Amino acid sequence: MSLLMNEIAAAVTRLADAGVESPRTDAELIAAHRHGVRRGELHLVKDADFDPRYWDDIARRAAREPLQHITGIAYFRYLDLEVGPGVFVPRPETEVMTGWAIDRLTAMDVAEPIAVDLGSGSGAIALAIAQEVPRARVHAVEGDPLARAWTARNIERSALAAPHVTGRVTLHAGDFESALAEFDGTVDLVISNPPYIPVGAWVPPEVGEYEPAAALFSGTDGLDAIRVVERVAKRLLRPGGLVAVEHGAPQGAAVYWVFAEECGWLQTRNHRDLAGLDRFVTASLP
Repeated sequence: MSLLMNEIAAAVTRLADAGVESPRTDAELIAAHRHGVRRGELHLVKDADFDPRYWDDIARRAAREPLQHITGIAYFRYLDLEVGPGVFVPRPETEVMTGWAIDRLTAMDVAEPIAVDLGSGSGAIALAIAQEVPRARVHAVEGDPLARAWTARNIERSALAAPHVTGRVTLHAGDFESALAEFDGTVDLVISNPPYIPVGAWVPPEVGEYEPAAALFSGTDGLDAIRVVERVAKRLLRPGGLVAVEHGAPQGAAVYWVFAEECGWLQTRNHRDLAGLDRFVTASLP
């Protein structure tokens, strides 16, 4: 066995002892990042090329720093995005909701559908929609200056690979409540992964110590930002327009009633993620 593979085996033990949920995956991804190879090519790294800084990276992960902060990259659908301190790391769960939005926008009988991503963060949702729905024009709204810098960086990063994608994404500074008044009544789809953790709830160290609090916590029941999304979506959407909003697994029923028919919505639905947990709610404006 090569030197690197032996080091990875030791790193797996160290990460497991530190309580990391996926110690082997993380140890191998960090090794691939540090040595500039794909995960499936780790066995090709020569002993002489082993980089001892690998153990510095493992120490950071053992201290529960997010894997994506160490590698600098988060993968989301067909994108690789730059992430780091100050921006929420996109999760696989959000890919399911984004896929739903992409399918609905693709099926719309609209020449150039308009989508709005409220609280864009890394830009994951906005850029995925622009990439996979080439007809769409996407408006990404982000109020936090640190997070917005990451949004802008990823839009610029994508421009190098696919100028036609980023040319359809416009970044806006501002909060949810007052965003995009000039688009009132014209938007085809509003989508958001807002903060939805109740204040005071326990979160893993990777989240509580490294993710921006403004992207996590939202009132005593976690629904404050979702209620704002509901009001803004009602203002922005055209008749028949769609909204999709992510929430925590235990919040499906509560979020359903935020977008219930009694509140002026139609076709409200709960949707599950790949783990079978309630993850996002969709509705349409009459």
